[in-house]
Amino acid sequence: MTAFPALVPLDAPLLVGYSGGVDSTVLLHWLWRCAQSSGTSLRAVHVHHGLQPAADDWVLHCRQQCAALGIELAVHRVTVDDHSGLGQEGAARQARRAAFAAELREGETLALAQHQDDQAETFLLRALRGSGVDGLAAMSAHSRLGEHPLWRPLLSAPRTALLDYARQHALHWVEDPSNGEEHADRNFLRLQVLPLLRQRWRHAAAALAGSSAHCGQTRELLDEEDAELIAHLEIAPRVLSLQLLRQVSPARAARVLRAWVIGHGAAPLPATVLQQALDELLTAGNDRQARVRWHDHAIQQWREHAYLLPAQLPALPRDWQAAWDGRAPLPLPDGGQLSLLGARAFAQPLQVRARAGGERILLPGRQHTHALKDCLQREHLAPWRRAQLPLIFDGTQLLAAADVVIGAPLQAWLQANEAQLQWRPGGW
Repeated sequence: MTAFPALVPLDAPLLVGYSGGVDSTVLLHWLWRCAQSSGTSLRAVHVHHGLQPAADDWVLHCRQQCAALGIELAVHRVTVDDHSGLGQEGAARQARRAAFAAELREGETLALAQHQDDQAETFLLRALRGSGVDGLAAMSAHSRLGEHPLWRPLLSAPRTALLDYARQHALHWVEDPSNGEEHADRNFLRLQVLPLLRQRWRHAAAALAGSSAHCGQTRELLDEEDAELIAHLEIAPRVLSLQLLRQVSPARAARVLRAWVIGHGAAPLPATVLQQALDELLTAGNDRQARVRWHDHAIQQWREHAYLLPAQLPALPRDWQAAWDGRAPLPLPDGGQLSLLGARAFAQPLQVRARAGGERILLPGRQHTHALKDCLQREHLAPWRRAQLPLIFDGTQLLAAADVVIGAPLQAWLQANEAQLQWRPGGW
């Protein structure tokens, strides 16, 4: 019998992804035994994709197996988007991860059943797609799904070990007929390529998984260096210094941009967009505003800085206005907010509206008004932020442009009342 991991102590509640197939059945049973000995809570989640005629029968099977073990089971029915551009397998994976994320409770760790053979298949798939070290690192035993830990405890175990465990404990599972269809790339590797490799190299899967692990170690080292460099280059949240970025090699700049956008929750940069960013942002002059866009985000160059922004930045409608007494934060049409901190309210309600152009403001210590446009340029406020600025008026007198430019009368009132304005722009 091939070695299978011994029981391990559990120190956090678990949510187990349970499809009903042999791999997840083994994982669920093994973790149930671990939880029993550790006194740790354990739940399971089954995702109903609706792609197979027997999908409803699989739900019934999973309910029965969980009931026999006294395990709570949540079932999520999802719709697989056939027009996502990811293919059916990729779209199903995306829907599955969304269901897992929705089901996870505070403090829970998600446990999935990928094993050594899965790792070898992933390594081969990514190698055939021309992936670099990040892609070849494939899956990690410990990673994250949003704010939750993601654990793959069987990643070093070959599938034969899982089958031996299932037989030893007389487990029952379902078979997905699509696993025998060779049109999917992963299935072709599993059914044709890996068996052929094993004829020549008996431990082919273990060797490929080992190469993936070495790539993973290299990726961890590079990730640490990237994080240190980003901390040096990022002069404000979501703002990179292009002047500093140009001082590193193009290969390192590419890694930094990829890591930077992912670190802020944006979709990974496609290779073509990444190359466009390197070509345009790193060569753009100070007077240009180069821009690259992908999915729901964009990188915008302005004055030697790169800004990570939503692809569609909201702006205040030109005819919008509202009365505000400062007692509660004022929600803005673009999703932002204007707040008065440290004081109960203004002496009388003020008017808040969008910029119309041509406004003038009296600054502290000055005798004459100044064009608001000139003040904003001196504050180095990016053009897209100027379009979002809420202006505060007392009648026809401009008192402030959010918390960016504050006029003399309002500044004196804020100081006397130990208060301050706070503007949170929409879109970030």
